Amino acid sequence: MMSDFSGFFGFFNIFIILLFAIGFYCLIVTKNLIRVLIGLEVLTKAVTLLIILAGYVTGKTATAQTLVITLIVVEVVVMAVGAGLIISVFNKNNSLDVRNLRNLKG
Repeated sequence: MMSDFSGFFGFFNIFIILLFAIGFYCLIVTKNLIRVLIGLEVLTKAVTLLIILAGYVTGKTATAQTLVITLIVVEVVVMAVGAGLIISVFNKNNSLDVRNLRNLKG
């Protein structure tokens, strides 16, 4: 029975690490602001899954659910503000390239 759980958690650990790596790679490598926002979304989804898995393993699922709901609310606010900033940058520059942000002085 224990080997079933270790395989189950091993699969989710690999999946969480893969999601985290994809999100972090998207944040670091891309030059498009929308892709950066999507990378941040994927990164927070990996953290959400990690909190859920940690709550399940420790037996504190109620605490994990509370933290996940709070994280989802914060994530929605961050995504809304980020989308607003991206729209503002696009209206000012007519481009979503990160390298053009230096032109936004004052």
